[in-house]
Amino acid sequence: MSVRSVRRALAAVAGVLALAACTAMPTSGPVSEGDPQVTEPGGVDLLAEGPTQDAPPEKIVEGFLLAGAAGLSDDFVVAREFLAGEARSSWEPLAGVVVASSQEIQLTSPTQVTLTVPVSARVDADGRYVEAQADARESVTFDMVQDDDDQWRIATVPTGLILTRPVFDSQFRSTPVYFLSPDRQFLVPDTRWFPNKNVASYVVQALLAGPSPWLRDAVVSAVPDGVDLVPGAVTIGEDGVAVVDLGPQAAVLGAERELLVAQIEASLRVPRVGSVRVVSGGVVLAAGTAPDLDRGALPSVNAELLQGETLMELTGTELAAVPEVGSLAGLDAASPARSEDGSLRVLLTRDGLATAPTAEAPGQVLVAGGDLVAPSVDRFAWAWTARTAPGAEDPTLLAATPGHAPVEIAADWLAGRHVTALRVSRDGTRIAVVSDGPDGVAVDVAGVMRDDESTPVRVGEPVRAGAALTEASAVVWVDESVLGVLGRSGAGSALHLVPVSGPSEPLPEMADVVSIAGGRGVRAVLVATADGRLFRSDGLSWVRVAGVEGAADPSYPG
Repeated sequence: MSVRSVRRALAAVAGVLALAACTAMPTSGPVSEGDPQVTEPGGVDLLAEGPTQDAPPEKIVEGFLLAGAAGLSDDFVVAREFLAGEARSSWEPLAGVVVASSQEIQLTSPTQVTLTVPVSARVDADGRYVEAQADARESVTFDMVQDDDDQWRIATVPTGLILTRPVFDSQFRSTPVYFLSPDRQFLVPDTRWFPNKNVASYVVQALLAGPSPWLRDAVVSAVPDGVDLVPGAVTIGEDGVAVVDLGPQAAVLGAERELLVAQIEASLRVPRVGSVRVVSGGVVLAAGTAPDLDRGALPSVNAELLQGETLMELTGTELAAVPEVGSLAGLDAASPARSEDGSLRVLLTRDGLATAPTAEAPGQVLVAGGDLVAPSVDRFAWAWTARTAPGAEDPTLLAATPGHAPVEIAADWLAGRHVTALRVSRDGTRIAVVSDGPDGVAVDVAGVMRDDESTPVRVGEPVRAGAALTEASAVVWVDESVLGVLGRSGAGSALHLVPVSGPSEPLPEMADVVSIAGGRGVRAVLVATADGRLFRSDGLSWVRVAGVEGAADPSYPG
């Protein structure tokens, strides 16, 4: 079989999915008893075919890949028919996923078949999605053997699945698993990608296992150690009630029950689940009694921007001077930032990072000197920045607040890199950092650790996001788990939506963008151009904010 014909066969999976999406649900037929733990069927079931008689080695590998793509529907029974000997029982299909933009199969020796794929992403066994660089490729060699009937089978097989993007998108979904900020005020998302089938069970099991390593030290959980899901799955009734049975009872009933239920309820916002009932040993844990926990995007709040030497507030299309801020004349002010409650406003000035002046008093310099990146103010009124001097061997993040000396926060993973932008998440537990280095641009997200007085003390090892970007100069949080990054990729767009865990998505092309504001969802993203025009995203295009001229550095709180 030629490489071209194999490509066509593998690409046909996408067509199968499109047809399946248009097929009506069956309304008649026999009822059969199934596995009681399989409680949540997916929206599309692919049908796998076993090996054909006398198929050549490359055809066997092709069939195995197709059967693997359908394996979530039949527990990979058919896919294992393509395997020989120990591989049939030892293969772990859910140990991870390689998401490929295409697949090429070649017979490279009489007993070896090589699969080469351009890699879009990798998903580990716990559902953590890491986007791959634009030029990432992977090759896998399948060793082939003939059985007693002279039929070719696969003797060695890679762990996990290799799926094309259309198949992955149809069979897996992203969903946040929620943990708590250390002060128990915010729900903090840890986005995972799980199979559609039984996604509710995957979500609860991930919650019980705890946060991802990069986030672990920045959040807490009301789930006690050693708690399990009984009997290993979430059951969902016809009424949409998801029953989460936890044990052992002593540990569950001794936990902070209200917060535990709140984490489960927030995490189980998945298809077919209308409400959640958490039980342990027959005892129902009361729902809806937890304190109000914040999450998501900023509430309705106006943006601010610079216009000449005045800090302005944007209400709709109307601009008015911010009354709490005095004249900025002579300061060379740039990059305004503020806390959500307005208790701290800062700007970059010719003297460094400073508080905004008032009518009664000049601003106070918090971090002296130039070469500072645009600041971000967290909910504890700490203003974050970093030195931008290229070639710094040990870049240091800086956090400052009035009445305290600046705090230097080391980040070993920034060694040899040049920080260009940063932004702290609204919950204060995560920081996004854009940097340049020998390997190009990086968008990293790391957990923020604080002391008992909420002073930042360190950041953890990061997770890499936005690997497809080739340039980046600014970053904001668009919502609780998606970044807005001003930069470039193969798509050529100036602005990208970059999930902390998920594929980057370019927004419509926009020329001469120099600054960005975000925090209230994609439809509230603002960008300013080099000539002072201001545009707002409506999700599909950019709409100019009428009547606004000379705009610079728009910002929302954060």
